[in-house]
Amino acid sequence: MSEFWIYFNTGLRHVLDINAYDHALFLIALMVPYAFKDWKRVFVLVTLFTAGHTLALLLSVYKIVSVRTDLVEFLIPITILSTALFHLFTAGKNGKKESMNFVSFVTIFFGIIHGLGFSNYFKTILPGSASDKLFPLLEFALGIEAAQMIVVLIVLILSYIIQTVFRFSKRDWTLVMSAFVAGVVIPMIIESEIWGR
Repeated sequence: MSEFWIYFNTGLRHVLDINAYDHALFLIALMVPYAFKDWKRVFVLVTLFTAGHTLALLLSVYKIVSVRTDLVEFLIPITILSTALFHLFTAGKNGKKESMNFVSFVTIFFGIIHGLGFSNYFKTILPGSASDKLFPLLEFALGIEAAQMIVVLIVLILSYIIQTVFRFSKRDWTLVMSAFVAGVVIPMIIESEIWGR
């Protein structure tokens, strides 16, 4: 049981690490247009991210896929920016089915990219043969899912407070937070090591 908590806790810390705020930025960009009443959609999106992240780790741990680290580190803020820009330009508009399809795709893609970005470190903490790595990987995924739910809950509570106490409209909240996230990730893209190649 203690081994479960080691990998579960590693998943929690991976998302909740203050120095690895790209994960939180993506969740903010992803969740800004949603409220508590959208809990099913929110749950699906968070789980899609975890599925993509776990798939990438699985493919990497079993040496099926290998990607350059600088490319992955460049794609992470690109994916965050695309989500923020999407919500920035669609704030207050209808077409939930189309936006859900796009956001679902970006969420899975970000999960895969982020999983690949973490894969080198993850491989160093996994002992043993390939068959010994499946359960730790699933335990880690549960930690990721739990940590994401914590971040999402904070974003939804903050959204509720801003929209009810301070009387921000849903559209204004989405515009402000999407612009904030875009403003944070653009310097990450500009400073990426990929430009030095």
